Amino acid sequence: MIALGLEGSANKLGVGVILHPAKVGPAQILANIRHTFVSPPGEGFLPKDTAKHHRSWLVRLVKQALNEAGLTIKDVDCICYTKGPGMGAPLQSVALAARMLGLLWEKQLVGVNHCVGHIEMGREITGAQNPVVLYVSGGNTQVIAYASQRYRIFGEVLDIAVGNCLDRFARTLNISNDPAPGYNIEQMAKKGRHLLDLPYTVKGMDCSFAGILTSIDILAAKLERNPSGWRDDMTTEIITREDLCFSLQETIFAMLVEITERAMAHVGSSQVLIVGGVGCNERLQEMMGMMAKERGGSVYATDERFCIDNGIMIAHAGLLAYRTGSTTPIEDSTCTQRFRTDEVLVKWRE
Repeated sequence: MIALGLEGSANKLGVGVILHPAKVGPAQILANIRHTFVSPPGEGFLPKDTAKHHRSWLVRLVKQALNEAGLTIKDVDCICYTKGPGMGAPLQSVALAARMLGLLWEKQLVGVNHCVGHIEMGREITGAQNPVVLYVSGGNTQVIAYASQRYRIFGEVLDIAVGNCLDRFARTLNISNDPAPGYNIEQMAKKGRHLLDLPYTVKGMDCSFAGILTSIDILAAKLERNPSGWRDDMTTEIITREDLCFSLQETIFAMLVEITERAMAHVGSSQVLIVGGVGCNERLQEMMGMMAKERGGSVYATDERFCIDNGIMIAHAGLLAYRTGSTTPIEDSTCTQRFRTDEVLVKWRE
């Protein structure tokens, strides 16, 4: 079976084509194309501008994906699209395009939960069997484990997602959004040397990033008033922009490692799978790896082709559902900004 997947829940527009063999075997990625709406430095991406970008690029990306896969639409069994969660206007643009293609080509639709798409693609690529999942992106931060055909949320952020925290601090520092603000913060953090004391807020299995963002913004304003650097009151060391990025990363990643380890202990798992755009961060993978090693476990993660929002993950999760008989009628082919991971019945797993 072959599926075409459309992803556009935020500023990444992705189109993917995937093949599931008739017999048991790994999925084959036939095409995985992405185009990103990049806003100017110091600015975020507005829903209306992002939706316009998706409408402008979607048709040409679909054509390009089919050409790259060497297929015609007759070869495709279903069209999968992101039903949610995400930003309203971009989601609407992709849902409308999926509906149009489904009617035009007489193909069945499958609405896919964005979070489940990340998880299933991560499992497929890494081979992780039954891991605790840390899902970290611009809009979501969740610690998840599978049980009884549901991806159960054991812990989550109480305010802003970890990716949103990093992106907003990048805007504070007026860092470029190309290729991604979080990536650019990661590169600056590698040059940081001084760890500053920042709020560390873990509440049981949940965490909070709003306070740490406010605190680091105050320090950034202090640094702006002293461009050559200012001395930390405790260490008397000169603090730089790189130190701020380093301190922010180290603190929020430590919080994520703590709640993930607690979930591992609770469910008795030795595997951690990191998915979502922030999952590309090498420092997060390194810190999680140190924790897992101490527990005799292992960490699984993918590169930017699959961590960052993409169409192939939607095609893969959608095709898993399609093979169990799940489809989305045209009249129900809507989208929603709120669609929790644990709302999905995972019929393709025992």
